[in-house]
Amino acid sequence: MSSSHHPYEALTPDRVIDSVESMGLWSDARILPLNSYENRVYQVGIEGAEPLIAKFYRPGRWTDAQILEEHAFTRELVEAEIPVVGPLAFDGETLMEHEGFRFALFPRRGGRQLELDNFDHLEQVGTMLGRIHAVGATRPFEHRPALTLQHFAIDSREFVLSGDFLPRENRLAYETVTADIIDTIAPLFEQSWRQLRLHGDCHPGNFLWRDETPWFVDLDDCLTGPAIQDIWMLISGNRAEQTAYLDAVIEGYETFSSFDPRELQLVEPLRCLRQIHHAAWLARRWQDPAFPLAFPWFNTPRYWAEHILALREQQSALQEPPLTLGAL
Repeated sequence: MSSSHHPYEALTPDRVIDSVESMGLWSDARILPLNSYENRVYQVGIEGAEPLIAKFYRPGRWTDAQILEEHAFTRELVEAEIPVVGPLAFDGETLMEHEGFRFALFPRRGGRQLELDNFDHLEQVGTMLGRIHAVGATRPFEHRPALTLQHFAIDSREFVLSGDFLPRENRLAYETVTADIIDTIAPLFEQSWRQLRLHGDCHPGNFLWRDETPWFVDLDDCLTGPAIQDIWMLISGNRAEQTAYLDAVIEGYETFSSFDPRELQLVEPLRCLRQIHHAAWLARRWQDPAFPLAFPWFNTPRYWAEHILALREQQSALQEPPLTLGAL
């Protein structure tokens, strides 16, 4: 498929400005594309005011109900005075449509990167996550997806295997290692875990450190799942470092929410899900012209060989005892 057939090809700078101005604003015509692949996000200058962030949702990914539920959850967090960047409302509406594109406008927030090796930062992030989860526990999502083995691993694996992505020499190895991982972790996902409304994608890039406070951005992947999903991506390094970082996060977290330490069994299985799902995400989006430009190393024999090696290393990590709190 050529780039001219991709829906975002029609999202020209003029259309971005027209969309923003359709809300009664007047742009100064300054547009800065921001780092986003799933959606298209721009900083748009506004005459006589601070620039705004315009987010154009990928056509066909979420339903209106799913997007509005994301916005409603974000508003709940803002109303609880949690530092989350939420969508602006125009006549009570947060999701707009213009010339075939759905979009939302957000205030611009500056800030620096979260320091994952700073224990004060980690404790404050944990405190805010505890507050988010306290709100998330008050009611369920009705339209947003849930964190499931089927969606993140099984469906992702089947998509990769059904396409022409894998080189012939890597296919059997990929098929075998992913099947073994899924069989290994399936019993854990069959257990009953407490389910909450979550941010869903708490990697360091979704935080801004501003005014000595971690600001949460981009709830585009908010979903239903266990609390550990919003915690494990903050934990890195060797086992001693992971334990120390985990203790700092949980110390802050338990100021507002209780944490079930049994969920630590899910840390390495969730890493597996993210690895399998990420490769399939790239494959699913490969016809979007932005992806070959941003990820030129994907879909090469070297990529698949390294991906399979990483999965095998993760397979070994599944055999290790789970992390524990306060082990140092």
